[in-house]
Amino acid sequence: MRRPRGNKTRKAVAKRFKITGTGKVMRSRAGRRHLLAHKSAKRRRSLGTAKEVDKTDTYRITQNLPFSH
Repeated sequence: MRRPRGNKTRKAVAKRFKITGTGKVMRSRAGRRHLLAHKSAKRRRSLGTAKEVDKTDTYRITQNLPFSH
């Protein structure tokens, strides 16, 4: 017998984005992986903080995360 199909979470999207309790979609900043020696401490600290995704992209991301909202 075949298992009934349901909604699947896109795991690539789930690893990159988090949804807050109020429904905002948060992302991590680019540029924190390597070559950190020449970047200033202020810049490295700001790269560590999360940033809200633009409103135009939130719909597509939430569609790929069916169990998070």
